[in-house]
Amino acid sequence: QVQLVESGGGLVQAGDSLRLSCAASGRTFSRYAMGWFRQPPGKEREFVAAISQSGGSTYYADSVKGRFTISRDNAKNTVYLQMDSLKPEDTAVYYCAATPIVTTTIKYDYWGQGTQVTVSS
Repeated sequence: QVQLVESGGGLVQAGDSLRLSCAASGRTFSRYAMGWFRQPPGKEREFVAAISQSGGSTYYADSVKGRFTISRDNAKNTVYLQMDSLKPEDTAVYYCAATPIVTTTIKYDYWGQGTQVTVSS
């Protein structure tokens, strides 16, 4: 069992940066690939970024490539999402998730409760 808690969301202006954090419970964090997803208002949840267990491989949605960076610190049981050059269309609830096998699909085993990111124009 893995419990995930996101933090770092907020209200920012277009062009600003935010860093989201996701703290995981338990001693098995390094066994899981981690992902970030988002759900814009009135839309379905979508993939944002993923990182392998070691952090050696990362994957991004085309819409965020070059602006967002996913990273992890296995010693701190934490995964991060650095978001730069934010746009109003990045407004969404952001979720972190854990899975035994890294994937860009929504098939993750464990999910956090989400954190709201709002980008004003």
